[in-house]
Amino acid sequence: MQKSIPLPPGYRTSDVLAFHGRDAEGLAEQVEASRIRKGVLIGGVPVLLDVAFGLEAASCRIDAERTLPAQAAAQVDDALLNILGLRIDPVPFLEAVRGDALLGDLAQRQPGLRIVQSATIFEALTWAIIGQQINLTFAIALRRTFIAQAGRAHGSGLWCYPEAADVARLDVDDLTTRKFSRAKAETLLRLARLVDSGALTLARDNDVEAISAALLAIKGIGPWTVNYALLRGYGYADCSLHGDVAIRAALQQLLGEETKPDMARTEALLARYKPHRTMAAAHLWASLHPRADE
Repeated sequence: MQKSIPLPPGYRTSDVLAFHGRDAEGLAEQVEASRIRKGVLIGGVPVLLDVAFGLEAASCRIDAERTLPAQAAAQVDDALLNILGLRIDPVPFLEAVRGDALLGDLAQRQPGLRIVQSATIFEALTWAIIGQQINLTFAIALRRTFIAQAGRAHGSGLWCYPEAADVARLDVDDLTTRKFSRAKAETLLRLARLVDSGALTLARDNDVEAISAALLAIKGIGPWTVNYALLRGYGYADCSLHGDVAIRAALQQLLGEETKPDMARTEALLARYKPHRTMAAAHLWASLHPRADE
């Protein structure tokens, strides 16, 4: 199956490639100069999403190992929009902060910046749990282990990120013997079993407040994890990442202060950018790693 997805003017392919290329070993993703190959399980079927970037469109080849269930077609479309970062239009935020004393100049220097997402909501949530309170290098290594334990290989050789049913079959020891903390392993399995049983639904059309409350009720999931999942999984435009250390570090730099603002002050600063706090977070993150052409 082949699809062509138009890309907006000023689309920053390099940002998308960088996000999906964080794991240098490329177990479930392979990134080249203008191409992403991503393995994901959809409806229990190993699927390879092969995306080649052109100047005006992305050419997307979908290689499913067998016929996908009828409802899976929409999931494939969702996954492609996610990995291309096409969920949130950056223009409303740019217009809202034009002339803003704190973020105005920063936003104008990187007008094409977008939020790139995980292929599925479940992937975003499990990645958020895996990455809690550890450095990025270790988190990526744990993610690779998680995929190898619960995922499945596609015929291309790439592994596919697991679905809830695949993770639900694991035991805690499958993860704790491979450097996962018990708390992290138990939270991952708790989430997977709730989703697999139908007790928790991760549908994209869920009310944000309802899904946030449902996730917060799960032991081991806190506000930062919920907001990160809303951002990377649902493409919600108004996530407040006031608990994120990098966001606070970026604000410290912009404010020219000697210490990071605390969480309460960070939350108040970000509140000025409602209903565009997700894009505010994207620009703050990017400010810590400016591109050479900015």
